[in-house]
Amino acid sequence: MPRTRLHHLIEYSAAATPGAAALTYQEETLDYAALWRRVAAVGAALTRLGVRRGDRVAIFAEKRLETVLALFGTSVAEGLFVPINPVLRAPQVGHILTDCTPRVLITTAERLASLRSVLADGSIEHVLVIGDHGPSQTEREPGRSRPPEPHAWADTVIMAEPEPGGHGVDADPAAILYTSGSTGRPKGVVLSHRNLIVGAESVAGYLGNDHSDVILSVLPLSFDAGFSQLTTGFLSGAHVVLLNYLLPADVPRLCARHGVTGLTCVPPLWLQLTAVDWPDPARRSLRYFANTGGRMPRPTLDRLRALFPDALPYLMYGLTEAFRSTFLDPAQVDLRPDSIGKAIPNAEILVLRPDGTRCEPGEEGELVHRGPLVSLGYWNDPVRTGERFRPLPTGPGAAVAWRQPELAVWSGDRVVSDPEGYLYFVGRADEMIKTSGYRVSPTEIEEAAYATGMVRDAVALGVADERLGQRIVLLATENGHPLTAKALLTAMRRDLPHFQVPSQVIVADEIPRSANGKYDRARLRAELES
Repeated sequence: MPRTRLHHLIEYSAAATPGAAALTYQEETLDYAALWRRVAAVGAALTRLGVRRGDRVAIFAEKRLETVLALFGTSVAEGLFVPINPVLRAPQVGHILTDCTPRVLITTAERLASLRSVLADGSIEHVLVIGDHGPSQTEREPGRSRPPEPHAWADTVIMAEPEPGGHGVDADPAAILYTSGSTGRPKGVVLSHRNLIVGAESVAGYLGNDHSDVILSVLPLSFDAGFSQLTTGFLSGAHVVLLNYLLPADVPRLCARHGVTGLTCVPPLWLQLTAVDWPDPARRSLRYFANTGGRMPRPTLDRLRALFPDALPYLMYGLTEAFRSTFLDPAQVDLRPDSIGKAIPNAEILVLRPDGTRCEPGEEGELVHRGPLVSLGYWNDPVRTGERFRPLPTGPGAAVAWRQPELAVWSGDRVVSDPEGYLYFVGRADEMIKTSGYRVSPTEIEEAAYATGMVRDAVALGVADERLGQRIVLLATENGHPLTAKALLTAMRRDLPHFQVPSQVIVADEIPRSANGKYDRARLRAELES
């Protein structure tokens, strides 16, 4: 039978290889049969709590067995799962919860305590608390209604068959992944079951994943690339090992312990991993290593190839709006180490001019992705959806008399192609900052600076950095009182996750503006990079 729902990836592998190792966290490993039974039980529990087709289930927890069960169990219950990066702070989590209005929140006791101020007066009806510590009474803040009373995960999720249902199709929404835009707060990219399944089939195909693979899950599951480690693994019947990354030495240790064959990271993490000792078993077992989230620096790639001489290097590019987009065949790495490759299977990547016509080789244009991986749009945001998801005016997919126009996703990334069709990343058309594999909106950083009350003007910029891809530099002026970079950073760290904290604050007397009154970001960036 065809896979039409996300949880079929696990269900069908459980039918094919029930006793094979499927998922490991710390000292516990579930085989596929046990994983499917628990996923089905979570689906039944969510249905009993009232989750219906289209309802959202937010999951705010570190990587662990229950997190994965919640993600795929939501699919069984016909809801949309919303994975929230566990490093986010209450203000960012509050924005996501307000935006997508979930019916259920699944989290840990420690994280629930940090969310007290953002849960009151919201849409959440039920909170499930993971872990050994029982849920505590949630206090009511003055002037606000009482947040939903939490329930212990273990008491709520009992082993049971999922209730009858399953009338949905693969075009139905399955997930909302939040990603920062060039302006404003993060927006939710809505992915269908088809997006996720086709993405898994495509990526597993070119990586050659099968039941013999052991995949180490290092990236956050709220990332498209991080979640892809689960989908490609479960599709292939592979063994997925979960790791909450803390120290670089943890990675080679787990690779040696479990015989990891596949590892995908972002450039800053790869840079750290080249500086630690790798035992011979870990080096020998690795079949491939893959990079995403930014260009791999050439020296880092050279060190990795020397470290893993028998492993195939895969250089990849993706945008959350289309899950995955391109990869460079390992056979081409020596010839084109700076290339992001060509389209992944079952996708077409175009380089277009503003009028929608194709660019010639060597001519810079916008990367446009078409095909079944193009997502459904931005949650609750028709304006930005219309700006980014547009019909192709010419060529394949363009409107003709007998069909409706096909929507493609216009990435905002500038690329060029060579005569053989290989793509090279040039830069972003907007002001997005890409640091440590994260996409960060300058507006979010600036709003955090303004919220301190310490600054009058604030401009956040991304400046090229060999280790991070880009580092965040904040220029600020004082707001009637003496201002120091140290004091401003201390205040901002209370409300920002670590990857959004500027690496440098420059206190200026005035910040240059353009003729139309806007901050002159181009001039500022040029001065910083000179």
